[in-house]
Amino acid sequence: MRDIITIPLNSEESLIIASDNSGGIGKKAQDHVQVSYETVAYYSFRVAAMECIAAGGVLVSVVLHNFCGDSNWSELINGIQKGLAELNLEDVPITGSTESNFHLQQSAVGLVVLGKKVMDKKTEKIYSNDLKFAVIGMPLVGNEVIDLAHQVVPLSIFQEISKLEDIMVWPVGSKGILTEFNQMFPTKEFTKEMLGTKLDVLKSSGPATCFIIAFEHDQEEALKRLAAGHFHSVTVK
Repeated sequence: MRDIITIPLNSEESLIIASDNSGGIGKKAQDHVQVSYETVAYYSFRVAAMECIAAGGVLVSVVLHNFCGDSNWSELINGIQKGLAELNLEDVPITGSTESNFHLQQSAVGLVVLGKKVMDKKTEKIYSNDLKFAVIGMPLVGNEVIDLAHQVVPLSIFQEISKLEDIMVWPVGSKGILTEFNQMFPTKEFTKEMLGTKLDVLKSSGPATCFIIAFEHDQEEALKRLAAGHFHSVTVK
């Protein structure tokens, strides 16, 4: 099951709702990871946007819940705008709210992305032995996201691959690649030993630093070109 809610709007379109949150990441003294609030918002936006796009949604709005203080609002907005710019969606409106009555000891952010999907757009595949798989990007978490930023798959690459016909795209979250394989194909049970790859299939991918694709054999070379060095094959035993 994808981490989204789908609400039919009419006979042609549905609303896609995706969300993400972070806590203990920011510039407060007690935060576990010390980074700018622009970075915090960018990666929260990234997760929700990728979930929405993977489900076939076209982004129409972003809602920010800020628990980091009034003074950090503009920096958080900058992070969202950075992500929108990578997707060439600078005109998507942003709204939200700040907790200004009470001061929290650690940073916290919640973010919701709304998108519209054409009802007949196909985003799923049925598992078969003929399918091929790959992970685009590397699973990274915590300070690795900053220190190994060159291994985080760019949003622009994710967007281009998600536009291809007959491709299943699936962002990897905090529970890792193996868990996501089992979410992608709930009728088949995967184990660690079944997935052949140089990547750690149990490791958290933090703010969706990588994603899984399921595709046909004749699409592999085109996908490798689009992935621009972020392509990691996965074989299923």
